[in-house]
Amino acid sequence: MPERSDSGMESRIPAPGAQYDALSLFSGGLDSLLAHRLMERQGLRVLGLHFVSPFFGKPQRIAHWREVYGVDVVPVDVGDAYVRMLLAGPRHGLGSALNPCMDCKVLMLRAAREMMPACGARCIVSGEVLGQRPMSQRRDALNAIRNDAAVRGFLLRPLSALAMEPTEIEESGFVDRSRLLGFTGRGRTSQLRLAAEFGITEIPTPGGGCRLTEKEPCSRYAPVFRHFPAPRAADMELANAGRQFWAGPHWLAVGRHQEDNAALAALAGPDDLTLDLAGFPSPLGVMRRVPDTAWDEAVVADAAAFLASYSPKAARSGGPVEVDVRREGGLRRISVLPARVTPLGWREPTWAEAQDWKSGRRKPA
Repeated sequence: MPERSDSGMESRIPAPGAQYDALSLFSGGLDSLLAHRLMERQGLRVLGLHFVSPFFGKPQRIAHWREVYGVDVVPVDVGDAYVRMLLAGPRHGLGSALNPCMDCKVLMLRAAREMMPACGARCIVSGEVLGQRPMSQRRDALNAIRNDAAVRGFLLRPLSALAMEPTEIEESGFVDRSRLLGFTGRGRTSQLRLAAEFGITEIPTPGGGCRLTEKEPCSRYAPVFRHFPAPRAADMELANAGRQFWAGPHWLAVGRHQEDNAALAALAGPDDLTLDLAGFPSPLGVMRRVPDTAWDEAVVADAAAFLASYSPKAARSGGPVEVDVRREGGLRRISVLPARVTPLGWREPTWAEAQDWKSGRRKPA
């Protein structure tokens, strides 16, 4: 069963009492895979931790990684802890978008450290390569991450270990430093050569995939951070789905196609309203109420009229249409006239607004 630590991070161990020598941060990229396998080559039992949040993670790939690469990997949900970190203002600042790259790695390392006693692990393994990324993999940044996460004596970076000072776990003899590597820089030639040595024929794509590095997803998250005093990971999941519209503090997510509609239906919580046209094919709408914001009939009708405008047949009907408004335990039907321009003025959030929110985040210490 999942366990939740004091920090609110959910972790999973394959079976009660399962023991490992090391925990690796397993993103699914080539570097994390190679670091994991290097430790296994030294005879260590290694458990990969695949961190998941609304902003990154591919838990659906875990079974594939186990089968193709022969590695033991489990998901670790850090979504709510990650949202709290972003809301508070990352200590080391943000990148070009809303990406807190250094604080992200600190959070993962702390979560791994918390899991160590239950697994019996003596070290944490990370696939970072010195000099590979300008923000988070400079020597000073790597040292700051290690110190902030309180993992100085037992964090291993096997791909670049020989280019850095030895750690206590190496000096103790638990790990053979002579069998570690000294990769540096942004090239991948050395990694590809090592992959061939390990017999890895399916080469993972370069690391990345974090939505916080992209302007469009960040535009979706910023109004949630602005309007919710204590947003949750579930709110960011809703922000990932469909098209996003805001009218002041009022939030409406609208499906673009059937896949979006299914995703929105699955994400709708018991306190959300779902809007669906009766008698016309239409997108599904989900309204989530911002705390201390009223949901009166005028707001719901305005959102329903706006939603109806995205149904071509309803918009061409030339008259009022009916919209089913559902909330857990209840259903009512209202009549509205489809309108793309409404009194509340629904609009999609912009990158400029995300930049404005970003400017208020805590600056680097």
